[in-house]
Amino acid sequence: MSKPELTAKSGPAPTELVINDLTVGDGAEATPGARVEVHYVGVDFETGEEFDSSWNRGQSIEFPLNGLIAGWQEGIPGMKVGGRRELICPPEKAYGPAGAGHFLSGKTLVFVIDLLDVK
Repeated sequence: MSKPELTAKSGPAPTELVINDLTVGDGAEATPGARVEVHYVGVDFETGEEFDSSWNRGQSIEFPLNGLIAGWQEGIPGMKVGGRRELICPPEKAYGPAGAGHFLSGKTLVFVIDLLDVK
């Protein structure tokens, strides 16, 4: 797979987590609290501006799901290795309301995640 191209979304930002499977994988399934290896891109819902990408660093990243934002904890389980999934995370499922102390607080975020491995 290659790095996905994301653009700004139109219409109002969702208030609930939105999960869209872009490619359904056929490998091992991620479970809540699993350790996963992923490639991902994150952009601001309104502007389409990219704020983070493992692709740009040239390497995937591995971590336990229970250490991540709620949108990832809820949005990755059920995904299978080889899959690509879009998650649209409202502030409550991302970095909290505006003023919560993170530079992305108060923003709705869009991630495209490629699941490479479940450990």
